[in-house]
Amino acid sequence: MSKPVKDMIIEDYKDRFGETQDALVIGLRGIESNDTNAIRGGLAEKSIKVTVVRNKLFGQAFAGTGLEPLKEVLTGANAVAYGAESVVEVAREIVELVKTFPDIELKGAVLDGELFEGESGVERLSKFPTRDEAIAKDVSIILGPGSSLMGAVKGPGSGVAGILKAIQSKLEDGETIAKV
Repeated sequence: MSKPVKDMIIEDYKDRFGETQDALVIGLRGIESNDTNAIRGGLAEKSIKVTVVRNKLFGQAFAGTGLEPLKEVLTGANAVAYGAESVVEVAREIVELVKTFPDIELKGAVLDGELFEGESGVERLSKFPTRDEAIAKDVSIILGPGSSLMGAVKGPGSGVAGILKAIQSKLEDGETIAKV
């Protein structure tokens, strides 16, 4: 392959991946073309892109970026999956696909510059909370003590309000109130 063609491929990778810093590497060897099309179509519906890459050129294109750690898992035929809200969602979808298509090889993923190597690494990554889930958890942790405090403050006051309401309804009905 000539140098100008290699340069064009590297530029194409840079255009496709843009500012992507997190991605997942899978091997699709052994999967029939119709199944590959079904996999790509299903992932595309979830805003996940799959790009087959040439290992050395991918490494050259992303040297010095967040995707550089993926060079360690780029052996053989590879495809890079990226997109969605985060690589965690990508990992979850791919792990689910492995149940239907066991020939998909989970090679590794990178999140915030950290490499999750092999099948175990990708499965561990798929169990991480997504950004939205982490924010929701943080908000509930922050609001938890406040709601407990509010319940503690409100509890005795609502008890007194209930007693006053009972006294009011008895007086309105003309009943007498006994001293305690």
